[in-house]
Amino acid sequence: MKNYHITIRGTVQGVGFRPFLYRLAKALHINGKIWNSHQGVEMFVQTSPLQLEDFLRQLKAAPPPLSKIDDIRCTIMEKQTDYSEITIDHNEKEGETLNVITPLDSGICKKCKEELFDPSNRRYLYPFINCVECGPRYSILKDLPYEREHTSLNTFPLCKKCREEYETPNSRRFHAQGICCPECGPRITLYDHHSKISEGSKSLDIIVKALEEEKIIAIKGVGGFHLICDATHTQAVNRLRERKKRPLKPFAVMVKEMSDAKKLIELNRHEESLLGSSRKPILISQLKKDADLSSQVAPGLNRLGVMLAYTPLQLMLLEYFDRPIVVTSANLSGSPICATYEEIKAYSHLWDLCLDHDLEIHNRCDDSVVMSVENKTVLLRSARGYAPTHFKFPLTIKKNSLATGANQKNTIAISFQEHMIISPHIGDLTSVESMEYFEKTVHAFASLYHFSPDRIVCDQHPLYETTKWAKNQKCEMVQVQHHKTHIASAIFEHNLKEEVLGVAFDGSGYGDDGNLWGGEFFRGARGGLKRIGHFRYFKLLGGEAAIKEPRRVALSLLFSLYGNEAMNLKNPTTAAFTKSEMENLYLLYEKGINTPRSSSAGRLFDAIASLTGLCQKISYEGESGLRMESFYDPQITRSYPFEVSDGEIDWSMMIIGVLREKNQTQAVSKFFNTMVEIIHYFYKQENLKVVVGGGVFQNKTLLGLLSGQIEDLFWNEKVPVNDGGVSMGQLALILDEG
Repeated sequence: MKNYHITIRGTVQGVGFRPFLYRLAKALHINGKIWNSHQGVEMFVQTSPLQLEDFLRQLKAAPPPLSKIDDIRCTIMEKQTDYSEITIDHNEKEGETLNVITPLDSGICKKCKEELFDPSNRRYLYPFINCVECGPRYSILKDLPYEREHTSLNTFPLCKKCREEYETPNSRRFHAQGICCPECGPRITLYDHHSKISEGSKSLDIIVKALEEEKIIAIKGVGGFHLICDATHTQAVNRLRERKKRPLKPFAVMVKEMSDAKKLIELNRHEESLLGSSRKPILISQLKKDADLSSQVAPGLNRLGVMLAYTPLQLMLLEYFDRPIVVTSANLSGSPICATYEEIKAYSHLWDLCLDHDLEIHNRCDDSVVMSVENKTVLLRSARGYAPTHFKFPLTIKKNSLATGANQKNTIAISFQEHMIISPHIGDLTSVESMEYFEKTVHAFASLYHFSPDRIVCDQHPLYETTKWAKNQKCEMVQVQHHKTHIASAIFEHNLKEEVLGVAFDGSGYGDDGNLWGGEFFRGARGGLKRIGHFRYFKLLGGEAAIKEPRRVALSLLFSLYGNEAMNLKNPTTAAFTKSEMENLYLLYEKGINTPRSSSAGRLFDAIASLTGLCQKISYEGESGLRMESFYDPQITRSYPFEVSDGEIDWSMMIIGVLREKNQTQAVSKFFNTMVEIIHYFYKQENLKVVVGGGVFQNKTLLGLLSGQIEDLFWNEKVPVNDGGVSMGQLALILDEG
């Protein structure tokens, strides 16, 4: 018999790994002790070499379902200790360097769901039922390793029955850190605008009645408050739109079961696996024509975001209210999701009733958003269930680095030792509140991971709030180009070593030449990307105003082609202006006043939406592309001509072709085909694997068409393809610098 020290690293905390090891050791008659540490999970065991081999084989063969083992290290201990049993200890070693992956929030498991609706179970209809395989994790985590005393549940002492379950090896909740029950755990409370009106499960009866009366309810979830309403009643949906000042942006809906989701959207196997996973994201998919929903849930679109109920409380609500509900974050655009009753009270004009609970949300987290293209995941927002996201380096790096991300869809990322960790979605940094949330996230990561940066990596854009913030820190600062981060992020994720063709299409980003890039082609490896192509520059009439008004982008292209004669043309774009408006804008165009030059593919989408009469002004980012998707016809295979000279793509013939088109579907379909052909042109020229990134590739039609044309096509699947992946790309670009 020998003594061994086993260290298991990876996603091994908060997933039932210690109980699993305990039972396995018990079955093999191996004695010793098990504990969570800064390394992951560690064990001292006393056993024979043959038993150890059998133990490690079974450990690797069938670990807990939510776990992921990165590596297992086993060493013989010089000091021999006799153990009479196997135990689970709390044996932290203070002062160790942190080296652990954060446990993620997980949707309610099948067994807890069965217990929730079992009248004979003591947790019957208890809104916080959970076990080692499900429940809140990151959202309630204050420190590592993952132990109850390091979470928001530390203020809820276990009752006698929960303590017995926690200490009983054959219990489902053996060493479940989130264990609680109606006697000792958190509780729900219902408020109107004046006072508390109910407590406990009877609050749901009042909420169901309010939903039937088309009222709006604020409900505290895992990572923050949601606003909900009846998704089948247009009056309720419109009221929510008016209150949130969200006229057209699509809402997501929640349903109870997979069968309910199938009544609303088309699902293939991959989409069904994403929707039904323990991560429980919002899945964007094709909207069924006969879906029983208000047309105002996703106005003018043929896609819908759907998620399954993932908390006991949501399941209970949908058990009583058997209709889809709109679910959206309880905030206004530009502000972070509310996480406390004090915060949600400041938004009381948004809701009629508020259901709160007393489990503190330590780390707020939005719902994640995904879609499927050619059976591969496209992550649009990485948050609950997906983030923090961990990557491992092959070698230990010398400098601790903090990446501040982009100004929109912001995330941060840190790297230390052999780890890179990307934060959940923070949001658009367009308000004081959002910048405060950004700083809180930086401080939270510093505390949680015991991290202090040696350098800060930020964008080149001088007006980004993240750039301004980075410049004010007393730390080495490195600035990197925005579009290169999109490509570097995917190169790093897929561990591509050779040169690639990188295609970065988005709204805009600060280019190396001071112009606003966004339709870029690069060649090179991760740390040495060289720009080899881009769309011909055009002027953005009114700068920022052009981003909100596609008609301004289209008019600028017309000015470029026809000069002031463009004002005499008859098309949807010119019809969207008065004569004096066009004259004033032409003056700006000619004199170059507030007309920055751009090569943005996203703005070209806007221009086509305007020229075809689909959209002249937008109320949310990406609206033009989403509306255009509804008009794409796969039976139309033709495209418009284009020219490439010294890497510059001339869009003139494409715009002229769209102007001559009489049919919206023809114009939109041929535009999509042309964009794919432009990428394919560079692909044939370079003969390299293709890596794409940037917000334009959130467009499912474009990405799907491209996947059908290019076999060696890569994009981010573990972090967002949009600006949510920029922070990882910022670190990836400087990785070779140590």
